[in-house]
Amino acid sequence: MIIEADRLTDLLAKILEHAGTEPARARICAEHLVAANLKGHDSHGVGMAPSYVRWIASGKLKPNARAQVVHDRGAVMVVDGGFGLGQPVAREAVDLAIARAAELGVCCLALRNSCHIGRIGTYGEQCADRGMISMHYVNVVGAGPAVAPFGGREPRMLTNPYCCAIPRPGGEHVVLDFATSAIAIGKLRVAYMKGEPVQPGALVELSGRATEDPRTFFEGQARSLLLPFGLHKGGGLQILCELLGGALAGQWTMQPGSDRTFGAAVNNMLAIVIDPDAFGDRAAFEAEAEAMLDYIRATAPAEGVDRVRLPGDPERESLAQRSAAGIPIDENTWAQIRDAAESVGVSDPAFGA
Repeated sequence: MIIEADRLTDLLAKILEHAGTEPARARICAEHLVAANLKGHDSHGVGMAPSYVRWIASGKLKPNARAQVVHDRGAVMVVDGGFGLGQPVAREAVDLAIARAAELGVCCLALRNSCHIGRIGTYGEQCADRGMISMHYVNVVGAGPAVAPFGGREPRMLTNPYCCAIPRPGGEHVVLDFATSAIAIGKLRVAYMKGEPVQPGALVELSGRATEDPRTFFEGQARSLLLPFGLHKGGGLQILCELLGGALAGQWTMQPGSDRTFGAAVNNMLAIVIDPDAFGDRAAFEAEAEAMLDYIRATAPAEGVDRVRLPGDPERESLAQRSAAGIPIDENTWAQIRDAAESVGVSDPAFGA
């Protein structure tokens, strides 16, 4: 099924409004989800909407909660999300950090207790669009662990994403954004919905046997585990996200003394936002960075590769293609969206449109 982005955005906003979300906040969330699909990250796109509706109905997600500053020491700011809808809450918090970095040269933002904030690259892009460099360390809590640390075969963490974004004058920012697990749980969900295998090295059964079948993660009692990407390197970054995004920013990690029965995905994020102007010569920084990026892009491609890409290039390519051709949605995901809509009184005619 192929759906045009604007119509999909309107539909999701309507569903979220009927679930109890203020229109402006529903629109922010819907635009974020559809943008994730447009940029090729279906794992963090519209397939998340049914979970949001379910969490709102359970009372765990407070759809209209605002970002609240609870601690302010100039360059260090702590913001509580009040278990609000993550996309508008995180946008509000990052806006505060951008303004403070413009004033002081740098801001270290701790965002805690926000329900799922979606694709972290969105907030890197938000900073880069304002000329700011940013780094984001995020942990995920609120449910049991599902990712083993490097060298282990017991779960200890969740997917703990990391992002770093570098602004470019023309707007084609360098945006590095990834889960520290081999793949995000959302990508596992997409593969499961489509009935497709996942990449080798992403999943391991409790026995230690590797598997590529996503059903082993979602079905049965003895479920498989995700592994960190890049062996000890990804495993190390996974732990840093837990300590910086979780222990420092959120004061909520996956250790067994914390609440694992909350019933909704909660993100805590440490974001460091830097104004290049504070270093004295933005033009020199931009010129040197562009020269280096040109040098990287001029690399002869390896066999089977059409060209060398920068972080952010795949998203721009997907955005161009899907903006023109529409967003593909698998039938199982579409059925879940329809069920979520029905649960809040959004009728079939909205889907027919």
